Amino acid sequence: MDFQAFLITLRESLEAILIVGLILSYLTRLKADKFKKWIYVGVLLALVSSFLVALVFQVVFTGFASFGSETYLKVTIMFASVFLLTHMVIWMKKESKGVNADMQEKIGAAVTAGSVSALIIHSYLIVVREGVETVFFFAAISGGDVTKVFTSHGALAGLLMALVLGYMFFSGTMRFSLKTFFNVTGILIMFIAAGLLVQGIGIMQDLGKMGSLYTTAEGKPAEVYNLVSILPEHFQDEAHYMRDTGKETLISGQIGLFLSAMFGYSHNPSLEQILGYWGYFGLVGIWMKLINDGRIRKPFSKKKSVQEKSEPHSQVS
Repeated sequence: MDFQAFLITLRESLEAILIVGLILSYLTRLKADKFKKWIYVGVLLALVSSFLVALVFQVVFTGFASFGSETYLKVTIMFASVFLLTHMVIWMKKESKGVNADMQEKIGAAVTAGSVSALIIHSYLIVVREGVETVFFFAAISGGDVTKVFTSHGALAGLLMALVLGYMFFSGTMRFSLKTFFNVTGILIMFIAAGLLVQGIGIMQDLGKMGSLYTTAEGKPAEVYNLVSILPEHFQDEAHYMRDTGKETLISGQIGLFLSAMFGYSHNPSLEQILGYWGYFGLVGIWMKLINDGRIRKPFSKKKSVQEKSEPHSQVS
């Protein structure tokens, strides 16, 4: 969970830091430094709002737990996170080129009109979107208890790394390819999404809410293979195997736990889990190809203006 929290926090925080940093840099170019304090106000309000969302979510989850329905909430969050994580990766890959130009247009209009409220709202929306997404993803990887992730070393390390990378990027102390960074982290996040999908399918089958095309004699989902003797997906599975057979597993369950959390590994998957895992990557590949070929519009994209098409602009990636 720590590595998942690290990666998600790093990715979400860096996106927000880069965009807010671009806003501040653009205000400097416009010689409108007096407006910078309102950007900070928007960021502060967004951080407070994100904290409140986390608090409300925890209260709601506790309420579901008191009624014995928290498992259904967990599964819902997992499946929703699969879509949101995938959308986040594709959006950043395809829309990052226009982020700076779109931001400059909005900030320029706000400065020209002297609209303090527009600056606050714009910076607020940028940060609060990343903050709320982070809370949601934390809920997915922690099974609903977001407090466990917020207090983990992974989340703190991800935030600190994002701050360091953001500082190096804008100060020019180190040049690195943001495009490569987002591509690599995007691939890792897609593995997290595929893992959540597999976990969700497994929980649904355990609850009896989802059947299988490949079943046991009792009609329950059957395992396609079992690698517990080689690599158990959890240290508890390792302990059970050693207790039942008196033998040690080839690879530690601690490694299996990491692979399970990061890549959706299961030592005894059902047919639907295997199809869901590889089907996910197949569908995402088709989705991205259709977007690249121009057959479908980019997620939540806007048509570029004539000015934006004709004038070159700097890129985030």
